[in-house]
Amino acid sequence: MMPVFHVALREVKIGFRNPWAYSFLALFSIFSLILLLIQAQNVVEGYSGLTGSMLNLILYLLPLMTLLLGSFSLTAEKEEGSWELLSTYPISTFEFITGKFLGMAIVLLTIISFGFGLSGLIGAIGGRAFGFTTFGLFFSFSIGLVLLFLAVALGIGTLARNRWQALTIAVAVWFFAIIGWPAVLIAGLGQLPYLWIKPAVVGLTILNPAELVRLFTIVKLGGGSVLGPEYYQWVEWIKHPLGTLNFLLLCSIWIWVAISMTILMWERGRSRE
Repeated sequence: MMPVFHVALREVKIGFRNPWAYSFLALFSIFSLILLLIQAQNVVEGYSGLTGSMLNLILYLLPLMTLLLGSFSLTAEKEEGSWELLSTYPISTFEFITGKFLGMAIVLLTIISFGFGLSGLIGAIGGRAFGFTTFGLFFSFSIGLVLLFLAVALGIGTLARNRWQALTIAVAVWFFAIIGWPAVLIAGLGQLPYLWIKPAVVGLTILNPAELVRLFTIVKLGGGSVLGPEYYQWVEWIKHPLGTLNFLLLCSIWIWVAISMTILMWERGRSRE
């Protein structure tokens, strides 16, 4: 595990030297303060139209930020020749990719922790802080988005040859998963027989990390009734006493599968060199 630790430590150092990281840190801090100002107009507890809007705002920013930083991290290794140097050391692809994931996760989680911590501190001082449960769910929602989309970002960085390709693919994935998802879901499900709709909803939801985390957070906030009958089974298992544990297990499997696919793609690219 020592190579993984060294790669992760190196990634943390590079990440905090990256001007993009500080740009996103400033952006997310401002964004968190905006959320605080929004909720200051009303006490935010549970699921409401205001809470849903705040979740959507986080959903627009964090996946894009994660996809860009994560994919650029791997493409930079190719463009700058760092991978050629690292490959001369006794380090496996698994150790390299896992270390990159852990290092970038620390950088990104530091960014969102600073943003939420700043808004929470200012809110507490001004007497306009989020409710503790709601604040915890917003923070957990952000962590889930970061970790899941970081696993996707590493796959993008593996496929892309340079930062421009990574940028193009990352924006396309973000648009499909966040902006275009409702239209794609409606269009796709409309072509299926009625009995296939519920299984298709389950399968497609699992494939989209943004939708997976969003549904879990909405149900935990008490808004499961707004999802419709197609999501009844989701509401039931999430509300179960073991619902949170099962969700964490599902996310862990999702990340493991995504990272495993990245390792396989990186190995294929490495064998062709």
